[in-house]
Amino acid sequence: MKSRHETWVRPPGLDPEEAAELLLRDLHSSRAGLTSVEAQQRHLQYGGNELRRRGGRRWPGELARQFTHPLALLLWLAAALLTAVGSFVVAVAVVLIIFLNAAFAFVQEVHAEHAVEALAAYIPQRAKALRDGVPREIDATELVPGDIVVIEAGDRIAADIRLLQGAIEVDMSALTGESVTTLRSAAILDVDVPVLTAHDLVFSGTSCTGGEAHGVVFATGMNTELGRIAALSERVKQEPSPLERQVRRVAWLIAIVSVSLALAFIPLAAFGIGLSLVDSVVFAAGLLAGMVPEGLLPVITLALAVAVRALAARGALVKRLSAVETLGSTDVICTDKTGTITENRMRPTRVWTASGLVDLDDAAALGRDIPADPVQVTVGRIAATCNNARLEPGEEPSGDPTEIAVLLAARELGAGLAATERESDRCWQFHFDPELKLMSTIDRHHGRLAVRTKGAPEALLPHCTTFLAAQGRQLPLTDSDRQRIAAQVDAFAADGLRVLALAERELPPDRRPPHRRSDAETDLCFAGLIAMLDPPRPAVAEAVRDCRTAGIRIIMITGDHPLTAAAIARRVGITGSDPSVISGQQLEELGDTELRALVSRTPDIVFARASPEAKLRIADALSEEGHVVAMTGDGVNDAPALRRADIGIAMGRSGTDVAREASTMVLTDDNFASIATAVRDGRRIYDNVRKFIIYIFAHATPEVMPFLFFALGGGRIPLPLTILQLLAFDVGSETLPALALSREPAEPGLMDRPPRPGSEGVIQGPMLLRAWLFLGAIVAALQMTGFFFVLTRAGWTPGDPTEPGQPLHHAYQQATTMTFLGMIAGQIGTAFAVRTTRASLRSVGVLSNRYLLAAIAGELLLAAVFVYTPPFQKLLGTAALPASDLLFLLPYPFIVWGADELRRYLIRRHSSRSPQGQ
Repeated sequence: MKSRHETWVRPPGLDPEEAAELLLRDLHSSRAGLTSVEAQQRHLQYGGNELRRRGGRRWPGELARQFTHPLALLLWLAAALLTAVGSFVVAVAVVLIIFLNAAFAFVQEVHAEHAVEALAAYIPQRAKALRDGVPREIDATELVPGDIVVIEAGDRIAADIRLLQGAIEVDMSALTGESVTTLRSAAILDVDVPVLTAHDLVFSGTSCTGGEAHGVVFATGMNTELGRIAALSERVKQEPSPLERQVRRVAWLIAIVSVSLALAFIPLAAFGIGLSLVDSVVFAAGLLAGMVPEGLLPVITLALAVAVRALAARGALVKRLSAVETLGSTDVICTDKTGTITENRMRPTRVWTASGLVDLDDAAALGRDIPADPVQVTVGRIAATCNNARLEPGEEPSGDPTEIAVLLAARELGAGLAATERESDRCWQFHFDPELKLMSTIDRHHGRLAVRTKGAPEALLPHCTTFLAAQGRQLPLTDSDRQRIAAQVDAFAADGLRVLALAERELPPDRRPPHRRSDAETDLCFAGLIAMLDPPRPAVAEAVRDCRTAGIRIIMITGDHPLTAAAIARRVGITGSDPSVISGQQLEELGDTELRALVSRTPDIVFARASPEAKLRIADALSEEGHVVAMTGDGVNDAPALRRADIGIAMGRSGTDVAREASTMVLTDDNFASIATAVRDGRRIYDNVRKFIIYIFAHATPEVMPFLFFALGGGRIPLPLTILQLLAFDVGSETLPALALSREPAEPGLMDRPPRPGSEGVIQGPMLLRAWLFLGAIVAALQMTGFFFVLTRAGWTPGDPTEPGQPLHHAYQQATTMTFLGMIAGQIGTAFAVRTTRASLRSVGVLSNRYLLAAIAGELLLAAVFVYTPPFQKLLGTAALPASDLLFLLPYPFIVWGADELRRYLIRRHSSRSPQGQ
């Protein structure tokens, strides 16, 4: 195999078939593909079909960034001030804190990045290759040069391929930047043209938007054109999410306030209180350290990453951390019907022809054969040949669920289903077009060629001029016949059945078969209808009910018949008994202003026979009305709507690679209930982010209060908390409980609230007031009470010396230790208090968060080490406390928790009495 840049040269004068055979010979392959053993050997030789990351190691830059964010810069400033005044021990401690926080943040960000990247394993790109002569779906990374692959509409092409059979339309924008699709055909051979313009070649990273073809892989991995481009470019840096931007703005606000307070403290302490300049600078540095919530950024990053993993376990793969925020404010879900609301397990139930109605369920139940009526035989033949699904004996059915159901109907009608026979008789195929809602094939039949077509009845009937009457006679299709067929379609649709019409036309033997769709799909003879049942998923009705209770509006957008769509929408509760059903034609006649008015003023609405382009218009209209929109999709043409929506949701099973690439979220089970679960989890996660923000911010007040007491005391009150104790508190007791709060269960009534406005910031004024002036103030009051309790019990009065060597020095060490432990005890109460925003803690379970219980246990163990081990006593200036002092601390958590419990009770009571709360 030659390298990618030595692309094989085609001798001039060859026809396409000869050129293909030469390439197969060079690749030591054949049209039957490779054997499994040979494919494994080539995989070892050429490596996996994947792009290798360029640009070297990124971790040094990522680690360096942890030392330069605004909160770290504050600590660098504090360390510099301490060094300048000779407090080297404290300066070293501050620098150690910087390094510890940087290392922690770096580890969490790397973990978060890996958590998101690992989700790719859930949705691997797939490819269909011939192995051992049989088409098999394999992971695209297993493709090797010489593989024969099948390319269908919606596939993302996974390697550089030379077409051997068929023609496809390809979106080359990934390589060329041009979004216009281009035709690629095995029948066109270009010589002496740039490789990207060769009509018989398709390339890795591009997408098939129409048609079907077979081809041979001639380059994989970094040897592809896409690999060459990847080798020349660096990966684009990911933009921070809105939440991360908000937190950084708050970080800068904290930085400005902290520096202002610290700079104001130096002249106040030096000139107003009479402290030395050295002591003033030391205490200013302590203020800086106390105001910095060092763990905020890494905790948020890791919490979102954990949330993404949790959603993945529930069937919703979120590809970006920022999407978790958007889920919390989604107020409109635009959903498909087939496969999302329903099971996408079609089974044929009835066949209608001019000869009468055949109940397939009844025939199967009675175990009798269906009579060999000529019209029904023709319907079975069309159903079996105008089809790409496979229903081989002893094998699992493969293909589109609707086509599998059509094959099942063909089997009941006595048609042969052998895929090899069907493919050998097929001369041409016009793939299913979602705009035309038709698929056609040109097949050989008894030495003659015939066009076979299937599609939506209202799309197929205008192409028909005759119909197949009893005994197989062709009669003109009159207006009354059309009305009779339409009435039968409506009857099926009203029962929630999906209906396909089938038709055919025999081609004259003396004419060249048509190669244009418009020439083929004309003057058809209507043969019959096949009705199929696709029942709603069991969990959908409850999920729809939860969404409606949560104030989330659901709009069904489907390609099905209006009556079928309305029946399913009513059955699962998306609409009431009389929804407004807008057909694709009606939608096309609406202007953009009229469409916006329709979606804003009509509560129960269903869009039927809607094209993928209609989804984009609907998404635009809803967004312009200020809604936060989640849009589902699975097809190639759904990609623009998925990108336009705030949350694009692709189907993991039935969805195309193109749709999954364009989406923000992928449903591994294609189930609407997973969307409702994701919205619920998105709200819970957003609530939890706010909870640990309050928890972290609440510590600023008790950390700063000791320094204010010292400053305002004019030197008569010793410093209630040393800087090293403050730093030990920040390092040893803050981060683990904050992480545990990100695992909080949902509060009662979470899905009873209206959606959060999209413009609402994660950090709001009431949150800061609760943190700084309520919870923080209570903890500060408790810790200062403990400090003065210990000190005055030892006989201290304001102004008494407490320096080393003085009689009260040991009592002073015990008092600062009491302050330190009082902060920790108050912090435990804060952790329990912030677990709910409005509800009582009993409603979620006092002990329900086992992660928080473990974090508090670890926090208490670490506090015991700081207080009772000699090395840390010497370093931090702590002293062992008697049991009576520890008992004095015991009520602290309950006081903090109880005060906030009372506050929340009063808020609930006020809300229930106000008109808004009724």
